[in-house]
Amino acid sequence: MINAGTQTYRRVSAGTILRHVILIFFMLIILLPLAWVLLLSIKSIPDAYRPGFWPNQFDFSHYTYALNNIPTLGRNMLNSVMVTSATIVITTACAILGGYALVHLALPGRALVLALLVASLFFPTRVTSLIAIFEIQRGLGLINTTAGLILPYVTLNLALSVFIMRGIFEQISHELVDAAKIDGAGAWRTLLEILLPLTRNGIVVVIIVNFVSAWGEYLLAVTLTNDQEVRTLPVVLAGAFGGMGQWAWPRIAAVYVMAIAPGLAAFAFTQRWYMRGLQEGALKL
Repeated sequence: MINAGTQTYRRVSAGTILRHVILIFFMLIILLPLAWVLLLSIKSIPDAYRPGFWPNQFDFSHYTYALNNIPTLGRNMLNSVMVTSATIVITTACAILGGYALVHLALPGRALVLALLVASLFFPTRVTSLIAIFEIQRGLGLINTTAGLILPYVTLNLALSVFIMRGIFEQISHELVDAAKIDGAGAWRTLLEILLPLTRNGIVVVIIVNFVSAWGEYLLAVTLTNDQEVRTLPVVLAGAFGGMGQWAWPRIAAVYVMAIAPGLAAFAFTQRWYMRGLQEGALKL
């Protein structure tokens, strides 16, 4: 530390500078493509085919064009919101109950359940179980229905979500649970009134993980649905640019901005709790 008059200067180590340079580098890798797509979506079509990052003329009509030339786009967005919301609610509830039971309840066969959950993480479920999922859905009469996507989506990250909540619950002292039992609290009251407020950051991690997985899922959605009205946004976007009007680059960018904006907004709103959840043990298996 160097004193110069009334000012104090602190020497910064080379390691600190290197860490910041690395963080800035990876931040730019993520942010620059997003900024490029956003600016492309508001460029005029002539500007889009000229060199340059910043638009010479702003044109917001591409968003209106996308809504007008994909008649079901609003419905598809609503489908994605419905499926994603239901997936998050069901998976989060199951993960909370599973994580709590595996840590704070004396269950027979707990080691076997953990072994099966770990084993399930090593299989590419979307690929290896695709035919089985299709047959089950057909037997239940859920093929070509929007609601039929919810149960397969719940299974995608259920094991991971249970492990996240298990890691969070393991950070809570068992003495706290024992004290609640001595005071007469049952398992449900202990979970709802004592443990849940302490695990809110981990719950946010589970919500974000399942939101990202369900909102952008394509393979199951395109396999289990046929009509465009019941499909989710990723499937419609993947097939829209082949024959629906003149899809210049700014119009394609406008559609993708509308598709990724909810995810970016959700993460920006919850990133503080998300990072706290990771620090509190959400990644501990």
